[in-house]
Amino acid sequence: MREQRPIGVFGGTFDPVHLGHLRLAEEAADQLGLSEVRWIPAGQPQHRDAPQSAPTRRLQMVQLATAGNPRFTVDSAEAEREEASYTVPTLERLRQKLGVTQPLLLLLGADAYAGLPTWHRWQEVFSLAHIAVAHRPGFAVEAAALPEALAQEHLQRQQPTAAALGTSAAGLVTTFAMTPLAISATQIRMLLAEGRSLRYLLPQPVIDYIHLHNLYRSSDGS
Repeated sequence: MREQRPIGVFGGTFDPVHLGHLRLAEEAADQLGLSEVRWIPAGQPQHRDAPQSAPTRRLQMVQLATAGNPRFTVDSAEAEREEASYTVPTLERLRQKLGVTQPLLLLLGADAYAGLPTWHRWQEVFSLAHIAVAHRPGFAVEAAALPEALAQEHLQRQQPTAAALGTSAAGLVTTFAMTPLAISATQIRMLLAEGRSLRYLLPQPVIDYIHLHNLYRSSDGS
């Protein structure tokens, strides 16, 4: 297979999208040599609590947050469908669209990666994409800290650098250190509920959108 630059796949509820998400995607693109980062807001995620904001609202916030970055694209398919969102079917859909030889790189935080064995059809992820795990500087991802089933896969598939990611379509694991930003969507929703400032936690267009639509201040998430 000739070498191709990988496409990063960045899924999540993004409830709401914040600067921590944006910085992870930007540093992944730089460090891993990605041709693009494809953001995929989940519609109806089944692996965690239901988002407080509706799928179309979260999709629009991601579109606002990523506008102007030529390496970022937004995939609306999951947010626009009524079925539950799972990672493996999403990757299968991308494979059908992009072909079997295009390297795909699923971007995960260290906590999400450690929880991979609880995901729907989790072992099939490796046949569909590589995985890149973001971690704090000085806190590398260690197999000893992972669940046993995942630790075995990690040891067999880990790559010390991103160099090999473009020579195969799927199946490898690499890690990258990212600037630690102690920002969470939970924290942001709490600040909103208390009527406090969101400045420097979110892009200003997203803050404006939240206030325009009065998001996270009522229980209906509309």
